[in-house]
Amino acid sequence: MLRHDEGSEPGGQPLLRPVALGDLELPNRVVMAPLTRSRASGPGLEPTDLHAVYYGQRATAGLIVAEAAWVGERAIGFPGVPGIYGEAQVEAWRRVTGLVHALGGRIVLQLWHTGAHAHPDHRGGVRPAGPSAVDPGEVCWTAAGPRATVTPREMTLAEIEETVAAYGAASERARRAGFDGVEVAANGTFLLAQFLNPRLNRRADAYGADRGRLLLEVVDAVTAAWEGRRAGVRLSPWWSVRDTSAQARRADYPYTAGEATLAAYDALVAELSTRPLAYLHLRGRALPGPGAVPDLDEFARYRKLFDGALVANHGFGRESGNAVVEAGIADAVSFGRPFIANPDLVARFALGLAVAGGDEATHYGGGARGYVDYPVWAGS
Repeated sequence: MLRHDEGSEPGGQPLLRPVALGDLELPNRVVMAPLTRSRASGPGLEPTDLHAVYYGQRATAGLIVAEAAWVGERAIGFPGVPGIYGEAQVEAWRRVTGLVHALGGRIVLQLWHTGAHAHPDHRGGVRPAGPSAVDPGEVCWTAAGPRATVTPREMTLAEIEETVAAYGAASERARRAGFDGVEVAANGTFLLAQFLNPRLNRRADAYGADRGRLLLEVVDAVTAAWEGRRAGVRLSPWWSVRDTSAQARRADYPYTAGEATLAAYDALVAELSTRPLAYLHLRGRALPGPGAVPDLDEFARYRKLFDGALVANHGFGRESGNAVVEAGIADAVSFGRPFIANPDLVARFALGLAVAGGDEATHYGGGARGYVDYPVWAGS
């Protein structure tokens, strides 16, 4: 049975106050984080009516960051993920954005390229490309199940130019599809994060000497498709072995959250601050265990470096989310898994209601079950 939290004051919660992220005007600060759900089952990787219903149900979020979408066919590295590289996909996404807007919501699309964290199964047997010929040692999900990543090809300069152009074209398509903006996925273990990583990026050219160069070029291409500040960037400076599956937990795991890594991100965030971005979306460190809360000082570190709106993510609940906004460290907070089983998450926060848990067996793939059939709170 759901219950009310004592002392809940909807009007006094910082998360429920309106805010502007660049030129994105939000009625509240509860952001829906991008969540890969693998429901694009057709050969054209187009979103379906299920996607429209799913996002429409969550339109009360201050902002929806829709699941990451492929910027091109060479970007693909996960089954069932929709794209934004073809006209049929643009038309299909219009049904999603149209419904979200009809219900009063705001929605941006995250742009994704897996790079070396892909598998030849996704490319007809052809090896994926990455910053250098270094196997990232990850596990890639394919239609046939999990596969160990392979040693990728080092991307040529021509391929890098094509990739930057693909991001720019995808951003323009997202605008035509009716999105309110876009978000560049530079977090996790995927292409842009690979270029930022000294263990994976061993290039001898300008993209190795300045590991943030590709991301900055992508940001420039993406923002050029919009008037004003309607693009965000998502980073995960603290990504480490703790964030990965058991198969990747080894001594030479390429991602660390040491001081050298964080210092490199300091410089990158300061440079991003010079771009016309709507916001910076920071994924925090993996929490050590149940009941732990995010360390607000870690987010404050980058708040000082970024002259714009900051969205905090990972491990936040209603109380900690209100705290990070009230402290002036973040302008908004994004919630991922809580939005899966709680399409009415904003109302639950406002009324101090318990947050329901989801069925993890239905997180990836499948149909309506575990996707659009979670109920809203109806009293207890």
